[in-house]
Amino acid sequence: MTKKTKIRQTGCPVAFGLDIFGDRWTLLVIREIMLRGKRTYSEFMEMEEEIATNILIDRLKALEAEGLVDKTRDPENRRSFLYALTKKGRDLAPILLEIIIWSGAHDARSFALTDVLEKIKADRDGFEHELRSERENLGDRCE
Repeated sequence: MTKKTKIRQTGCPVAFGLDIFGDRWTLLVIREIMLRGKRTYSEFMEMEEEIATNILIDRLKALEAEGLVDKTRDPENRRSFLYALTKKGRDLAPILLEIIIWSGAHDARSFALTDVLEKIKADRDGFEHELRSERENLGDRCE
């Protein structure tokens, strides 16, 4: 997703969603905010997937432009910004949960993470409600 990406004019809701949030890095940035409680550029740079700085900047700008993320000045460090999901961004919670469930069923690698999958299995509705809530800094939900 880049600033130059145009929304397909087919009217297909799947194509529309993919145009907005359907690339790997965009979903991983959303994951970092939603499941891991990350809020700053430097925290996103710590992703184990090792996102390039130019890609991260592009995705954060695009998420903000699409209304999925709010960007505000960090009151403790005026040189830094904080990123938080908007309601529109938090509404992606069921999609992330379904990706986690699908991956749990099909990822047979020995190092595949399963903590969040177990939380979803234990109380999907409660877990989704927590992800969709406006509360911030609920801690790391994705191990």
